Amino acid sequence: MRTKGTHLFPTMERVTFGRPAAATLMAEVERVDAKRVFLIVSRTLNTTTPEIAKIVSALGERCAGVFDGVAQHTTRQGAVETTRAALDARADLIVAIGGGSVVDIAKITTLCLEHQILDEDGLDGFEVQLDEHGRRKISNYKGPTVRMIAIPTTLSGGEYNAGCLVTDARRKLKQTFYHPKMMPIAIILDPQLLPYAPESLLLGSGTRAMDHAIEALCSPQGNPLVDAAVLRGIELMREWLPLARNDRNDLEAANQCQVASWLCSFGLQARVPMGASHAIGHVLGGTCGVPHFLCTPVMMPGILEYNLPFTADAQASLAKALGQPGASASVAFKTFCQSLGLPTSLREVNVGPDQFELVAENTMTEFFIFSNPRPVNQPAGVLEILNLAA
Repeated sequence: MRTKGTHLFPTMERVTFGRPAAATLMAEVERVDAKRVFLIVSRTLNTTTPEIAKIVSALGERCAGVFDGVAQHTTRQGAVETTRAALDARADLIVAIGGGSVVDIAKITTLCLEHQILDEDGLDGFEVQLDEHGRRKISNYKGPTVRMIAIPTTLSGGEYNAGCLVTDARRKLKQTFYHPKMMPIAIILDPQLLPYAPESLLLGSGTRAMDHAIEALCSPQGNPLVDAAVLRGIELMREWLPLARNDRNDLEAANQCQVASWLCSFGLQARVPMGASHAIGHVLGGTCGVPHFLCTPVMMPGILEYNLPFTADAQASLAKALGQPGASASVAFKTFCQSLGLPTSLREVNVGPDQFELVAENTMTEFFIFSNPRPVNQPAGVLEILNLAA
């Protein structure tokens, strides 16, 4: 049990779970008295399912527009395009309906709206940077006035924090942007939306939620509330994600997985620093094009092995939550991912040793590498992890 620390509460007002998205969103819109609601949505959800149409119908004249041009990786160019559309719509509330990229583009759009950022260069200076000691350096700027609501359709849990990842395509780097008011004011979990996710995305995003939980559990800056919540989240995800895979129309399994994702995110909500998995994952996405939802099954087993000398107690709790008390947490997590048919090595996602040096160098620009429980102060430490995951 941790005996000292601080728990930070997020700028999020409520999470609603197990209820239909359209009716719940309308209640939220009325609660905040929004008049011009701009929807940023998954194109697949918009063009192949009736779900977005249901929400548009429920909103009626309050729906100011629908944007479905979000790419897999959020880019500066994409942020600019979405911001222009939201400005044209005179939006007073942004609603994200989709996976992590949709949520991230909505977050950065709220920032761009506030500061009238209409070209890629306009984002310079807003990104989170590192000082000479590897600590986060966040510019002091005004946060968004136009806030957002998130209706996630995957399990990754990125909606539960106030930061977002945006790729600068010119440098092939993912950059983090953060302001407390970029966090959604409300999150709506509708289990009827989860079955639309492709199987690989469903499963990979479930492990991504577990990643948030594991890195919070292993962080020296966690707290008892976070530990209790994330361990329960891991247990639920381990139990229910295979069931959601086996029957895509099992709404109880979908509901339990969404609750698991929420619990797994308690470290994110409390701003517990993440570690090497997040740092390397950001780079694998921005530099090597690895889908974000596959980075966890590929990297986490090696990272757990690397961190074991510094996180033995946390990993013992993790192994128990994974249903294998007394076993290696690294092996238990890898076995779980393999049982879902997910890749568990870099070679399986087409990242070879010839790319390791570049990945290691770029990872040292990520602030989360400096909050890994086992210190990583040089590219050599990242290379050691990459070789464990090869």
